[in-house]
Amino acid sequence: MKKRIPLHTQIIIGLILGLLFGLASIQFGWSPEFTARYIKPFGTIFVNALKMIAVPLVLASLITGVASLGDITKLSRMGGKTIAVYLATTTIAITIGLICVNIIQPGKKLPQSTRENLMTLYSGDVESREDVAQGVKDAGPLQPLVDVIPENVFQAFGNNSSMLQVVFIALIIGIALLKIPRQKGQPVIAFFDGLNDVIIKIVEFIMLLAPYGVFALIASLIVELAGDNPDKAFELLYALLWYSVTVLIGLVAMVALVYPALFKIFTKVKYKDFFRGIRPAQLLAFSTSSSAATLPVTMEVVEKDLKVSEEVASFVLPLGATINMDGTSLYQGVAAVFIAQALGLGLSVGDQLMIVLTAVLASIGTAAVPGAGVVMLVIVLEAIGVPTAGIALILAPDRILDMCRTVVNVTGDASVAMVVASTEGEIPEEMIREEIVKVD
Repeated sequence: MKKRIPLHTQIIIGLILGLLFGLASIQFGWSPEFTARYIKPFGTIFVNALKMIAVPLVLASLITGVASLGDITKLSRMGGKTIAVYLATTTIAITIGLICVNIIQPGKKLPQSTRENLMTLYSGDVESREDVAQGVKDAGPLQPLVDVIPENVFQAFGNNSSMLQVVFIALIIGIALLKIPRQKGQPVIAFFDGLNDVIIKIVEFIMLLAPYGVFALIASLIVELAGDNPDKAFELLYALLWYSVTVLIGLVAMVALVYPALFKIFTKVKYKDFFRGIRPAQLLAFSTSSSAATLPVTMEVVEKDLKVSEEVASFVLPLGATINMDGTSLYQGVAAVFIAQALGLGLSVGDQLMIVLTAVLASIGTAAVPGAGVVMLVIVLEAIGVPTAGIALILAPDRILDMCRTVVNVTGDASVAMVVASTEGEIPEEMIREEIVKVD
């Protein structure tokens, strides 16, 4: 029987072919319109299919996850652990970003002429982001709490950016199922359990399109990035190389140092085994730049490949896709200081502590969709008195960096799921057997 190529290998092939197609399109002057009309739609279809099932997946998985816990005590214990670790990793991520940007100081390496060109080129985009952020600011400090409670559950279900509301609804229903007699709640639990299985099967269908979707997404990204003047695009990217490298160093530190340390402290699972298992979700996160779109695949690999129990995965991962944004928070810290450096503004220790606090709070309300972190960056800049027009300096490479930080977001969610599962004693024997043999 012919051996099937593993999914992650298929995705890598699609990614490489998309990159080659995009570069060839630029090199040989192929019409960008062809890519936009006949290539990009396949990527859009793939991402839309994943987003289509994000809300029902979060709803069904969280309800069954909470209801299967059996009692409120276990829910509060697991929820407390999950939120505590998420907040800790987010704070560490921002701190690492600030350390990197203060050591490398990429903002001081940006030429004055390039700075002016970028400010002019992206001024219109900055204004639109400022308008969105101003609406968030005007709403008041307690508005995030208000936004958690939906006026209409069906409106919440119809909008992926309202995922926090969906999480709230699912938690309330799950808790209510724990508080009513088991025989009355069983039909409801059985319905959502069956719905969850159906959605997971749909994910498997959608993932058959993954290599083609990734090819289309990467190819169209390369072509759009070049625009009508490829040389100009590459010049801008090169000018911002130090900023991009600073962000990437911080992201690599999270994946190569912080998460392995969590595994060493809290679990007996080898990090390389975890990394091998989470690879399909990481590749998909890189291509879609969306934690929400990647969530179905993250849940599938964490449950099937990493053997985390359904009750832990279905509780921790949807919550993480909503409130845990390690990569995005790290980027906000780097970007805020980079912009201040580029504009010749000094930041005190107090200002940088304010960045940590504001970015942690902002990460909780950041929608798990492409580019949402830039909107929240406006609020961070306002908090430390840096002109928000400076965002224009970092928009050129943002799409590529967004792909990288989404990988870290997803890896962080899965790492915390493994930590919580381990502390709850729900890591299966086969995942830790090799470690046990070595200890004995």
